[in-house]
Amino acid sequence: MKIAITGGGGLVGRFVVEAALARGDQVCHLGRRLPADGFFSGPVEHCPYALGDAPDLSGFDAVVHCAFSHVPGRYRGGEGDDPQGFARKNLDGTVRLFGAAKACGVNRMFFLSSRAVYGNFSDGTPLSENMEPRPTTLYGEVKHLAEQELAALSDDRFHGYALRATGIYGPAGPGQLHKWADLFADFTQGRAIKPRKGTEVHGDDLASAIYTLMDAKPGPYNLSDFVLDRHDLLAEVAKLTGCTHPLPARAEGDVNVMTTDRIRALGWQPGGLAKLHADLPKML
Repeated sequence: MKIAITGGGGLVGRFVVEAALARGDQVCHLGRRLPADGFFSGPVEHCPYALGDAPDLSGFDAVVHCAFSHVPGRYRGGEGDDPQGFARKNLDGTVRLFGAAKACGVNRMFFLSSRAVYGNFSDGTPLSENMEPRPTTLYGEVKHLAEQELAALSDDRFHGYALRATGIYGPAGPGQLHKWADLFADFTQGRAIKPRKGTEVHGDDLASAIYTLMDAKPGPYNLSDFVLDRHDLLAEVAKLTGCTHPLPARAEGDVNVMTTDRIRALGWQPGGLAKLHADLPKML
């Protein structure tokens, strides 16, 4: 298979690149520049690309769109002080990529969306793909609008998949910091940490979901694995590092968990807490 991936040099996109390489696929990184030698575990082609471009995607079997322009380290609130530019670049640029893929005869388009499309529901409400999204942030709204554009383009020859992913964790690539790097540093240095819990999925499991969906019905798919409280996460860090600083209190309230029955019915099986515990030493 020949697959093109935008944002392959990012924290999330690298997992997709590595999954494709492990399967023996021919991989093309769509980005401003190819990461340094050794960043990927195998050879990767490079096609210059920036959000807003309409690249020539002729000959590709699938495109995975992970690229997103935002303030460093922030997704929700990633617009900073330029909400109009944020929406224009991300939404218009994404839709232009969708159109280019369809025009070039690409069969499968995978879009990295977010659980943020759902917005705010009462604590403990299960979130399913059958619910009407009601995003409450600009980030969620842009993702939802892009999903709608992809659905409108989908037909018998062009299948669009919206990957509604929750928080994505896992070891970072060479020279990168993983999503919890600052949290772990704060804990080991004795800084105060606010209680919080949320849902998580490993980047490897997100990448495997893409391959699970290759011949599936197009549409939105929730990707989530487990609920994780910072108290429990940092308790594991303390065991591994010997850190004796106080743990944060457990977070109150119930988390709105995304149901994943739709993709699990196709055989997707995320790694659960066992995968988290196995990879934590690589993240310290």
